[in-house]
Amino acid sequence: MADPAITDDIVAAHGFTPEEYAEVIRILNREPSFTEMGIFSAMWNEHCSYKSSKKWLRTLPTDGPQVICGPGENAGVVDIGDGQAVIFKMESHNHPSYIEPYQGAATGVGGILRDVFTMGARPIAAMNSLSFGKPSHPKTKSLVSGVVAGIGGYGNCFGVPTIGGEVRFHAAYNGNCLVNAFAAGLADADKIFYSAASGIGMPVVYLGAKTGRDGVGGATMASAEFDDTIEEKRPTVQVGDPFTEKRLMEACQELMQTGAVISIQDMGAAGLTCSAVEMGDKGGLGIRLNLDAVPVREENMSAYEMMLSESQERMLMVLNPDLEAEAKAVFDKWDLDFAIVGETIAEDRFLILHGNETKADLPLSKLASSAPEYDRPWVPTPAPTPLAEVTGVDPIDGLRALISSPNYARKHWVWQQYDSQVMADTVRRPSLGAGVIRVHGSNKGLAFTSDVTPRYVKANPVEGGKQAVAEAYRNLSAVGATPLATTDNLNFGNPEKPEIMGQFVGAIQGIGAAVAALDMPVVSGNVSLYNETDGSAVLPTPTIGAVGLIDDLDHVIDGTAREGHVLLMLGETRSHLGQSALLAEVFGREDGDAPEVDLAAEKAHGDFIRANRDWIDVCTDLSDGGLALAAFELADAAGVGVTLEAADTGTLFGEDQGRYLIACSFDKAEALMTAAGKAGVPLSSIGKFTGDQVRFGSATAPLAELSHIFHSSFAAAVG
Repeated sequence: MADPAITDDIVAAHGFTPEEYAEVIRILNREPSFTEMGIFSAMWNEHCSYKSSKKWLRTLPTDGPQVICGPGENAGVVDIGDGQAVIFKMESHNHPSYIEPYQGAATGVGGILRDVFTMGARPIAAMNSLSFGKPSHPKTKSLVSGVVAGIGGYGNCFGVPTIGGEVRFHAAYNGNCLVNAFAAGLADADKIFYSAASGIGMPVVYLGAKTGRDGVGGATMASAEFDDTIEEKRPTVQVGDPFTEKRLMEACQELMQTGAVISIQDMGAAGLTCSAVEMGDKGGLGIRLNLDAVPVREENMSAYEMMLSESQERMLMVLNPDLEAEAKAVFDKWDLDFAIVGETIAEDRFLILHGNETKADLPLSKLASSAPEYDRPWVPTPAPTPLAEVTGVDPIDGLRALISSPNYARKHWVWQQYDSQVMADTVRRPSLGAGVIRVHGSNKGLAFTSDVTPRYVKANPVEGGKQAVAEAYRNLSAVGATPLATTDNLNFGNPEKPEIMGQFVGAIQGIGAAVAALDMPVVSGNVSLYNETDGSAVLPTPTIGAVGLIDDLDHVIDGTAREGHVLLMLGETRSHLGQSALLAEVFGREDGDAPEVDLAAEKAHGDFIRANRDWIDVCTDLSDGGLALAAFELADAAGVGVTLEAADTGTLFGEDQGRYLIACSFDKAEALMTAAGKAGVPLSSIGKFTGDQVRFGSATAPLAELSHIFHSSFAAAVG
């Protein structure tokens, strides 16, 4: 079948601006073929090229003595001592999950797992950060059901524990949910595999599942807003098979022991195109591919379809030719395809052959590192209007409003669909704060968390960006972990709008300041733009995934409050109610400024928690819902009542940053107070755990009644 002629409509359908298409013609000194058009489109779209964000991403701190490999590879690599490394990344699968929730979310999990094991790591943990529209919106319940089932279906079948994450609801996500998937794995620090091709005339090998038509154009679709043609995009969603991925992971692990791998790259966005171009570009080489050798599962596939298919569970490798037989034997054993589909070449060319025809002949370097880069116009987010007066509320009524909201109710409806125990190294399951995994065969632990408060970022992108990092830092510190590094998933609307680009720039500035101050460099990440439907953008949602090290799990902070435990607060309360959960849930308001983040105080308070962790039985950071919600959650988890001396609205529900809630015996509390005096950090006694009532000042309610609301409200809201 002859390729169609290039028309203005075809140019527009591939996401090119007139200026970009003119640049393609200038580079080639001719019009591209249809296949070449698809290749340029895939490599130059926002999802693959980061053309609107590269300028600002370069400003993020990415180095540190703990960093083995920062951004630019499939995932970040961080040293955890004893010759071991943790490899991790977070990525979005937003658009596919809105169009087809189960497969969109499932293949998001599959893709992030491949990013980790393509570098030689065995995945040990997964998390997710999910943002949905209002529960009353017609699509929300089906989206929640499908996305959660897809994440659980893929992760559980693959066999990786899902140990944490977050779920939020807001009207701004009605037309565009966010599904951010995180994975982490362990590897020997001296056995990391990278994607840069090397050597001329080396075989390029296709590994894994066969290529079909699913996902053709997926990367381009992910770089555009939604409109009323959304259903037409359903064929661009990939279809996953976790059992094939499990075999692929085991085959890759075995293959890497043979010495046959020169370089290896996951086939993710833009499939064969992106993986081949990135391997060649990083190695300064060209690539020749013969598509007749590509294993396919559908008849009469065109070169265009094969190059842009996003069929799942596939890898591309540059092979040591002396070990071809050993490598092929591994994949035969695991009943997976192994096909030599091309070779590396010295020339700067991306040469695609199919059916005795040359379907593409392009300068490879112009596809990746020379893709367009924009300095988008941006305007700072205006300072929010000062917070109007907030009427005081009955403390128990305020708590009831929070715990009956699906945003703050207990999320066990979600967690129970995820296997958090597989591999038998889970120390701390999803519940309060960070999840913890034992480093297999040792007494070390790794802690994982995912955090962002989008309403803060919308009100004040700089402080909101800082806060997302600071909350991640606190969640790691609260289990006694030393924060190591971060990955980010930056979800925003249309960057061509200066106000949206201003949100992005501000958030990057805040994130950069916080990771520098807290020694948590950004080692990997993902940018997801154009999260809009009919011109309405999602809340700016720069999700921060973070990893921390617990050097000895005998000292992890993972206890439960008990009768008679003293309740201490570390940090200062200034009763900040701007953009608070109470304001949103009780008053239906989102006004005022985001809370200020004092990075020096955050560092000092985290250091104090870790230095004195043996005196601390229970610890949680204070964030959404302030003191009232945090104290109740600890009481609910323990099944024992709690009494707080405070009764005023600001003290109970304010969301001042840099604060921790600590529960311990009276003797330990005395030791902590002495240590706090020496360290110069504010620590105060604010209540105790006792009885079967929740008591704030003189307001009281049975813990059992409130716990019933807390445990039942999420499932009731999402059906």
